[in-house]
Amino acid sequence: MSAPRTEETVNIGSATLYQGDCMRVLQKLLVADHVITDPPYEADAHTAQRRVLGKGITACRDLENQPLPFLPLTEPVREEIARWSATHCLGWFLAFCQTEAVGRWRASIEGHGAKWRRAGIWVKPDGSPQLTGDRPGQGHEAIAIAWCGGGRSQWNGGGRHGVFTFCKHDAGTGHGGAPKEHPTQKPARLMDELVNLFTKPGDLVIDPFMGSGSTGVACLQLGRRFIGIEREPDYFAIACRRIQAAADQQRLFA
Repeated sequence: MSAPRTEETVNIGSATLYQGDCMRVLQKLLVADHVITDPPYEADAHTAQRRVLGKGITACRDLENQPLPFLPLTEPVREEIARWSATHCLGWFLAFCQTEAVGRWRASIEGHGAKWRRAGIWVKPDGSPQLTGDRPGQGHEAIAIAWCGGGRSQWNGGGRHGVFTFCKHDAGTGHGGAPKEHPTQKPARLMDELVNLFTKPGDLVIDPFMGSGSTGVACLQLGRRFIGIEREPDYFAIACRRIQAAADQQRLFA
C-alpha cells in the first residue's frame, strides 16, 4: 500500500507543521540546521507487554499492558532518515532510541557520511520498575548523537557529560504542566535542555516524527525555527495546539 499524501500544512509563528508521512514530506525539504527527533521504537519494543498509562490515569498502580498505538520503526525508514539527515543537515542529528538500537543508528548515520559523536543517555528517576522481578529494570533511554556538518562539531555544553536526568512525569511533561498527550512524550525540560545545548537562536530544527510537538514547543520558546512532520492526524492536532500556545506565549513576552 502506498504512503498517504500530505494532507495538511500549518504555519504557526516560526514553525511549519506537516501532517503526512515523513518519507514523502522530506523529499521536498532541502536543508536544516539540525534534526532532533523521537522516532518510534523498533518492532521488538512494540510488544503487548509494554506498560503504558491508561487514558486519564496518572497513578503508577494503574499502568496497563498494551502495545504502543503507532507503527514501529522499520529499517527502510531508519535508512532514509539517516540519509536525508547526513546529506541535508548542516549540524547536529539527535534521535531518541532504545539502548539496543544505538548500534543500528550509528551504522546507518555513518554509512551515509555523517560523523558519529556519542550515545547520550536520558536517565529517568521515575522509570517503571521491572515488575516481573527476573531482571533489572531499564531506567534510561539512549540518544543517538551525530554531526552532519563540515569541520569540527560544536555545541554549547563545553565538556559536560551527555547524560540528562529528568523525570518522565515531572511538572514539565506537558506544556504548562499539562498531562502527557502521547505515550512516549518527552518532558518539556529535557527538550529545552537539548535544544539549548545543541542549537543556536534562529537555527532551523526539523523533527520528522513530531508526535505531540515537544521539540517544536522547545524551539519556539527558545527562539529557534521549526519544521515538524507527523503522520497521525490526532497527534498532529495536539502538536498544533501545543505549538500555537508556545507561539502565543513567545509573542506575549516579546
